[in-house]
Amino acid sequence: MQKGVLRLRWADRHMAVLGSVREELKDSGALEGVRVGMALHVEAKTGMLAVTLAEAGAKVRLASCNPLSTDDSVALALREEYGLEVFARRSETQDEYYDHLDSVIDLGPDFVIDDGADLISELHTRRTDMMGNVKGGNEETTTGIIRLRAMADEGALRFPVVSVNDALMKHLFDNRYGTGQSTFDGFMNATNLLVAGKTLVVAGYGWCGRGVAMRAKGLGANVVVTEVDPVKGIEAIMDGFRVMPMIDAVTEADIIITVTGCKDVLRPEHMLRLKDGCVLGNTGHFDNEISTRYLEDLAGEPVRVRDHVDQYTFADGRRTYLISEGRLMNLGAGQGHPVEIMDMSFAIQALSLRYLVENHEHMASKVHPVPPELDQKVAELKLATMGVSIDRLTSEQRNYLSGWREGT
Repeated sequence: MQKGVLRLRWADRHMAVLGSVREELKDSGALEGVRVGMALHVEAKTGMLAVTLAEAGAKVRLASCNPLSTDDSVALALREEYGLEVFARRSETQDEYYDHLDSVIDLGPDFVIDDGADLISELHTRRTDMMGNVKGGNEETTTGIIRLRAMADEGALRFPVVSVNDALMKHLFDNRYGTGQSTFDGFMNATNLLVAGKTLVVAGYGWCGRGVAMRAKGLGANVVVTEVDPVKGIEAIMDGFRVMPMIDAVTEADIIITVTGCKDVLRPEHMLRLKDGCVLGNTGHFDNEISTRYLEDLAGEPVRVRDHVDQYTFADGRRTYLISEGRLMNLGAGQGHPVEIMDMSFAIQALSLRYLVENHEHMASKVHPVPPELDQKVAELKLATMGVSIDRLTSEQRNYLSGWREGT
């Protein structure tokens, strides 16, 4: 049996929450005939989200949101076994990447599901000819939400977007535990190097950075955190990590992992101080956190020394190794977040899409939070699939928590 089919079936078997949501959407008919354009990492978990929406009656067209993150076997299986329109291949050129986004836009989507906001950005710039069809969208990741909030602040955003990234059942688990585990899946697959006993620098201490730092500590690394936010810097210290500027951290680092959502986190002044043999990896969405253009200026063209690993050699003989060309290493060199994590995130995606379908006419053109009841629903479904029960408030407790008269 074709590998992609097996991967999709494996994902489906371990995505019980999304499976429950799929049956609910099919029964409701809320997505019947709705055209949905998607730009997400094309791999097995995303594939099951696309299948869920299609089985619920939507017309789905899917492209990748990153040139290196497509699983070609899954893309093939989605086309041949599930009849979906998929425009993606691994190692797309820049032109192919945007051509594939254009193919999704050519569907004339009613709603879009984006990861990184490139699809939404294209609709607002080069493809305004299709803007009139779009009634709303979902955004999956921190980087995309940063861009969309900037658009909304400038008055440029022309339809409502739900911030799936900020849902509790997304970022508390996907960003933290998903990124933490999948980053080291990518690191080990790319390098086969030891983490224990080494100094590992994590750039950024948001939810994703927390997850990477936590897993690095668990693997035995001496973890250093770099930050620009003083509050997050204090959090990192109180979580047991050393905190320092990147300019100092690079002199100690055996491994550096960027996860900030910002560009030029590792710049020439840092690269000139790197230790010989330092391994660089990025697990943020775009490939601009480690400034590869500067790296090439300083160290020339890279040499591929291992699948997913390029060696750069400086004039003084120092070497540094870059994973997945500076693109997100957890999908470029690994298989992405664990299935059970994406089960929750994609259940939120599917329910948020239905919410948009039913409520977009009353929603302003800005970034909206996921309704709390959807978070609660997914949490309850997840606990049920885990066979876990929790306590319930008594009526007296509910009255106490909603009142103010009862005190000491």
